[in-house]
Parts: sequence; structure tokens; C-alpha cells
Amino acid sequence: MIKRDPSTYPVGLGAQFRDKLPLYLAGAALLATQQLLMAKRDFLVKDAVDAAVKLQSTEASRAALIMLGVSVGAAIMRVFSRVTVFTAGRNVEYELRAVLLARLHKLGPAFFRKMPTGEIMSRATNDLTQVRLLLGFGLLNVVGSIFAFASALYVMLNISKKLTLAALVTMPALMLVTRSFSTRLFTRTRDNQEAIGAMSDRVLASLAGVRVVRSFALEASEMAAFSNTNQAYLEKSLSLAKLRGSMGPLMGAISSVGVLIVFWYGGQLVLDGQITRGDFVSFWLALLRLTWPVLALGFVAAIVQRGRAGYARLKAIFEAVPEVVSGPTPAPEAVRGAIAVKDLTFSHGARKVVDGVSFEIEAGRSLAIVGRTGSGKSTIATLLARLMPTPRGTVLLDGIDICDLPLETVRASVGYAQQDAFLFSTTVARNIGYSLDDPDSPASFEVIRAAAAEAEVLNEVLSLPDGFDTVVGERGVQLSGGQRQRVALARALVREPNVLVLDDPLSAVDAKTEQAILAAIERQAARRTVILITHRVAAARRCDAIVVLEQGQVIERGTHDELVRAGGLYASFAEEQQLEEDLATFEAPASQPVGLS
Repeated sequence: MIKRDPSTYPVGLGAQFRDKLPLYLAGAALLATQQLLMAKRDFLVKDAVDAAVKLQSTEASRAALIMLGVSVGAAIMRVFSRVTVFTAGRNVEYELRAVLLARLHKLGPAFFRKMPTGEIMSRATNDLTQVRLLLGFGLLNVVGSIFAFASALYVMLNISKKLTLAALVTMPALMLVTRSFSTRLFTRTRDNQEAIGAMSDRVLASLAGVRVVRSFALEASEMAAFSNTNQAYLEKSLSLAKLRGSMGPLMGAISSVGVLIVFWYGGQLVLDGQITRGDFVSFWLALLRLTWPVLALGFVAAIVQRGRAGYARLKAIFEAVPEVVSGPTPAPEAVRGAIAVKDLTFSHGARKVVDGVSFEIEAGRSLAIVGRTGSGKSTIATLLARLMPTPRGTVLLDGIDICDLPLETVRASVGYAQQDAFLFSTTVARNIGYSLDDPDSPASFEVIRAAAAEAEVLNEVLSLPDGFDTVVGERGVQLSGGQRQRVALARALVREPNVLVLDDPLSAVDAKTEQAILAAIERQAARRTVILITHRVAAARRCDAIVVLEQGQVIERGTHDELVRAGGLYASFAEEQQLEEDLATFEAPASQPVGLS
């Protein structure tokens, strides 16, 4: 299969079917050939039985040998038809999964607030499997059943039209049962798959917060919550199973009536001499081939309805509109890194988080954004990197609205080290070199090592059991909070962006490491534009300019010395933190035991 850009893959089921039409046509041709051979086999059985009845051993043996060859040929056609159609189904699954991941990468935070991770995982696995079965195994059975029905009906009509009509007397009842069950199958299948998604999300949340659960001794409460979700899934599954379980026996019972009619009426025709014994055996074999498609109606209907329900759930992701889209302006030849923020306002729902913020930074300069928790600092950082929908005309990069620039240009130019450092479950080296084309190459390793040294995490990485090859575990669980933060900082440094946005890189480090990181930030500021989000005055004072936020608004701006002299909020931060440092370094005299004289 030729790999393409996921954006070129068709998304709709009809479009996917048309895209794989050559494979489906090849599979259909193989199925048609198989059924033609099976019809030939039925006629050969007639000849062999009639010859055997007449004691014509030569004719019977000849017909049997030809029948053997025809049966082998039909088996080969069956195998190749399944391989061909299943390949098409697997290709559909592969492409839709690629489209799904590409679409998820483009969707913004609002989408993920509405659809939890466990629900997404359920759709990316279980629902995609159902779609693959629909366009693979399901389609194979539909087409195969049509050809089998036509082939068997041709043989039966050639033998006896009256017996054929008798055999088909139960067909209308089977059609009505299938139609009646199909609608309910779709509804219950969709409910069942939604219950799977809810259970997946419950398990994922419980595992992600396992430390919190244990620290509060709430294992029993979590088990009770999971039990409720699991019970809901069980009830939905049993409801679906009961429906499917009742459909099969009901259709089998109706088909059995048709079989009994054929035995009774066909036997009468043989006794009356209207058909031969060979005719009856051949008719019976054809009827068996006709019976399977009829019995499979319920089975195929279940596959089709599960596939439809699965695709309906996937469409919610495929049709979701990205909040952040690439701009129409071509990428500039070079980016200097000058940032201008003009009257930036942003809200989460009805709550205004950033309100009329404005500031400018020349290329190669540094700016600290200081404020209390919840003042909007991190929101500004994410808007600068266009991780959330930045209002048009409010953020300029080298004088160009970042909403007009290609997303690739903005993301490549603005390196963002988040406060909540996310690490992948792979090695330290691969986490730091995540943005490199080949993080395992010797040249890349030197870049990774240099970035680790710059982020003051090199010595600690080397002390790990396997050094840079140490697997950090899910979300970096094997590392401390400070180590995770510095590995994330090193990852941002590897990209060598023109603008480096650091979101509180000192929140989980000790005093010694803090000083080393601050020195590294100063070195970075000499080579690129640096925006430092922090609540630490010790970090802010090293920047060329400082902006102070309070409730999403800029209330002070200037250098460290200017703001301290102004006696505002920043000055109170400086005073409080200086007092904390003095208290931390103060050593109380050790108490002396009183001696008895």
C-alpha cells in the first residue's frame, strides 16, 4: 500500500469504498467465479448420483474426479476473495486511523473538554474495528451471499421450478424478521459502544490518578464508581446479546420449516418420477448454499449495524471544526523574533481570563510576565504559541499577525516549555530530541546532550540506571517533578526557536538548581527572544522588562528596579519572597541542656 498524507485520505464510508473499488471488484469477481464453480459442482453431483444409480461406474468416476477439481478451484477462489476484500478493509482501517490522529492533532482544548480521553480511545480502537469489519468481513458476506443466492437459485430452477417455489415459501418471513431486528440492532449497538467509551474513560482516569486515590485511601470509592460504570456496560451488552441471540434461533426456525417442506415435497416429486435422485441431491446441495445466505442475514445485519454505529461515533471527530487553523500568508524567509501583543482579550466560556493585555518585545530581548496564580499568565503563553485560538490582530510576530502565518511557522518559531511538563513513555534522549528527525543518530545525541547540560539536568540524567537510554515511564513517572520540568526545558532548547516561552520553569526545583537555570535562561536571552512566565522575583529581575498581571490585566510594567521603587504589587512580591529567603536561611541556635552544678 502506498502511504500518503492523511489529509488526502477519504473520510466517508462511500468515499472509502470508491477509493478501494479495484480491490472490491477483484474480490467480487473471485466470489462470482467461486459460485459459478459451485453451481458446476452441483450439476456434476447430479450426473454422478444418476450414473451411480444406473451402475455406470465409469461415468460416475469421471464426474466425481471433475467435481473434485472444481471444488478445489472453488476453494482457491474463496481464499483469494477473502484475502482481497480483507485487505481493502484493513486499508480502510489504516487510513481512517491516520485521519483520526491527524484530526485530533488539529483540534483545540474545547473539543477535549467535551470528549474525554477514554472516549476517544474507545472510538479509535473499538469503533474503528467495527468499521473495518463492515467494509471487510461484512461486505464480503453481503456480496458472497448475493452470488451464492443467485448461483443456488439458478441450479434449483433448472432442476424444478415447483420445488424451488416450495423452498422459498419462508423467504418473506425471513425478510420481515431481518428488517424488524436491524433498527433495534443499530440503536443497541450504539448504546453499547458508548458504554464501552464511558468505561474506558473511567479506567483511564482511575489509573492516571492512582497516586491520589491511594493517598486519600479512596480505593473502595473508586471501585464503587467503576462498578457502576461496569454495570451499565454489562446491561447494555446483555441487552444487545439478547437481541442478537433471539434473532439467530428465530431465523433458524423459519428456515427449518422451509427445509422440511423441501424434504416432504421433494420426496414426493422423486417418487412420482418428476425429478431423479441425482436431481434431488443436487437440489439439496444448492439449497444448503441458499440457506447460509438466508441464515447469515441476521449475522450480516449485526455487522452492518455495528459498523454504522461505529462510524457515526467517529464522525463526531472527523467533522469537528479545529479552533486553530493555518493562516494564508506564506512563511517568511527568516524570523527575527520580535513580539507585539495588542489589546489581547481571551475568555474561557463566560469567564474573562485575559483582558486588554498589551506589550512589546524586540527581537533578542527578554520579558518576564509576573502575577498571582490565576492571573492569566499561562493563558498568554498558550496564545503566543497558538495552542488556543488567538484573537485575530492581537499577537504579531515580526509585525505579522500570527493568525495569518502558517501554523508550522508559528510553532517552529515559538518554543514553549509548559509548566505541567508532559513526557512520553520512552527514553530521556527521545524525549529531549522529540523535535529532531532522527533522535538516535550520533549527531542528534550531541545536540541532546548539549541541551540537557544547558537545562541543568545532564548530571542527573547520567546518574540514571541507563543514562539517556533510561525509559522515563508514562508521563515521566520515573523522574522527579524538577527533573521532568528540566527535561521539558531541554526539549524546547533543542528546537532552537527564535522565541522561547518558559512557563514557570522554577516551580519544582531547589535553590541551587534555580540559580543554574536562571543562568541558562540569561544565556538563552542573549541568542533569542525570551518570555518568562514566573511568580519568582529572582527570575523576573534578570529580564530586560517586566509586566505584572492582576486578574488578567496589566497593572504594572517596567524594569525590576523601577517596579520595586514604585511600591506596587511587584514590590510586595519582592518583599515577601525576600522575607521567605531570609527565614529559610536563618538557623536557630541549638538548645543547650541545662547542667546541674
